[in-house]
Amino acid sequence: MVSSGRETFVEVGARLRAYRLGRALSPEELASRLGISRAALYRAEKGEIAKIEMLTAISDELHVSLPSLLGVGIEYVDNAVSFFERMRQIEEDADQIIGLFSPISYLLTTDGYDHVLTDVLHEGGASGQPEDVAQILSILLARKARFAKRRPLLASIISDADIEQFLREGLVGRMGLSPELRDARRRMALAEARNISALLRDPGIGIQVGVACEPIPSTSFQIVRRGADSTLTISPFRLGSNPNIRIGVGMITSAPEALELHEGIAERLWATSLKGRDAADHVDELIARHGIQLS
Repeated sequence: MVSSGRETFVEVGARLRAYRLGRALSPEELASRLGISRAALYRAEKGEIAKIEMLTAISDELHVSLPSLLGVGIEYVDNAVSFFERMRQIEEDADQIIGLFSPISYLLTTDGYDHVLTDVLHEGGASGQPEDVAQILSILLARKARFAKRRPLLASIISDADIEQFLREGLVGRMGLSPELRDARRRMALAEARNISALLRDPGIGIQVGVACEPIPSTSFQIVRRGADSTLTISPFRLGSNPNIRIGVGMITSAPEALELHEGIAERLWATSLKGRDAADHVDELIARHGIQLS
């Protein structure tokens, strides 16, 4: 998101921090590589950037283009740590969030989802570095806590096909899990599906959920509105079944054309989605057909 004056530099500093986290560099390591003090880097991450030469040196060291660091055009983000940190930053002061994620927006999942997600992300090499998992989970929990505190308007579009798959397979990171563990993951999926049904019947202030019964895009995206500004994030990273936090290139932009096209997709899906009691009844039917049967 590009604005003017002091706010622009604050956002550049936020991007700098996100990309540094994504490269697994401590402030001390990056400062040393740049030949500056830790205090100077800290000021840069707060938006106190005096010279374009410093930004050029930072972009070279972090292997990110200067336009991406400045937020000009499209930001391309090649790792999940940086991407989720950028999402956290963008959501920080959001007025409205429109999301298309599977099986539902992470912001609406239960605490139990977080506990299981920790194990799932470690399964099957979902991440090349175990420390990445801890970093991502920390960022995700911060996102959820901020959402719970501020309660921006949230419209989450979900797919009935994704819910069905979630109920049948559970939240798993790889194939070949023991039958006992698979059943435990399906019980967790059942609990989340019941939470979705409850949200549909009693969503709470500012929360809207729609269940799409038609094919939806395979790529998740989110539109965040803050005042007159809007930002689109397009995610290749998955937190649902067979998660991916290892490979992909996320995109972040405020380009009018990209926003208009994705807002059109969201509006079309929202218009044809089931909502309220009808949607809850449909999810309950999916639970009855595909959810694990509890004794």
